[in-house]
Amino acid sequence: MKKRSLLILASALMAGAIVPAQAQSNWPNRPIKLVVPYPPGGPVDQIARAIQQRLGEELGQSIIIDNRAGASGIIGMDAAIKSEPDGYTFGFGVPGGITVLPHLQKMPYDVNEINYISLVARVPQVINVAPTVPVNSLKELIALAKKEPGKLNYGSAGNATTPHLGAALLAQEAGIDMVHVAYKGAAPAVAGLLGGEVQVLAADLPAVRAFTSRGVKMLAVSGPRRSELLPDVPSTAELGLPNVVAESNYGIIAPSGLPAPIFEKMHKALVATLATADVKTRLANLGAVAISTSPDEYRKLMQSESTRWAGVVKKAGIRLQ
Repeated sequence: MKKRSLLILASALMAGAIVPAQAQSNWPNRPIKLVVPYPPGGPVDQIARAIQQRLGEELGQSIIIDNRAGASGIIGMDAAIKSEPDGYTFGFGVPGGITVLPHLQKMPYDVNEINYISLVARVPQVINVAPTVPVNSLKELIALAKKEPGKLNYGSAGNATTPHLGAALLAQEAGIDMVHVAYKGAAPAVAGLLGGEVQVLAADLPAVRAFTSRGVKMLAVSGPRRSELLPDVPSTAELGLPNVVAESNYGIIAPSGLPAPIFEKMHKALVATLATADVKTRLANLGAVAISTSPDEYRKLMQSESTRWAGVVKKAGIRLQ
């Protein structure tokens, strides 16, 4: 740990030498690029764009979204982490590329070198069942799964995604056996639920909230408390499963060695942005909750999540297909 701290300090000092003091004090004096590791129009891209304009206003420069999709977010994360630490390229941090995939494959970047600035949004995960499933509560679903082990299929947005791990965690904690069906994205997974291919679906709230009118039943929010966005849906904690916690946390990251004055200005601008009523409303409309943190809080959360998901991956025997 001491060696790593010295390396980071040396990197920061080098960056300070590379970026002249005058450039640091005048930052930003041109548009800033925000690398989003998913395609345009998707839920992650929409969350990034919800803060784009207001953040630009706080900084006095335009924020340009650079969508670099592929490899479950790894390509975009890699581009952001390895960019020049001059304050003109930041990344939109996604949980899979930080807390899950490093336990399943060799990564092109070192997660320990990620420069965390602040969380931006927390997206609750919801446990849902198809309209045809004869249950109306999580307790009833667990009872049905125990009565018919291996007969219920549960879908997710993809293998090793946080929704997949969230459902696997539910199965482990509840002592039930369900069969995983991986889809290529949240939209096809919801279609599979509506079409009867799967009976259960763990999904981020934005993916399913519009389908309750078509009979999708939200049984629980996977977390310690009810979501502000779903006040009538109980949490897994209050239903007797306090360890079933699954949500997606998104934030802003930077390359290692970003000069301290630029880092501090960006953090201050993010905190101000996320405190505004219009940004909170935009994020709420997407099914996300605005949240800002200190850099240390963001880093510790990702480390804690990484440790937790490593255990779930190992116990469930999850592999990349």
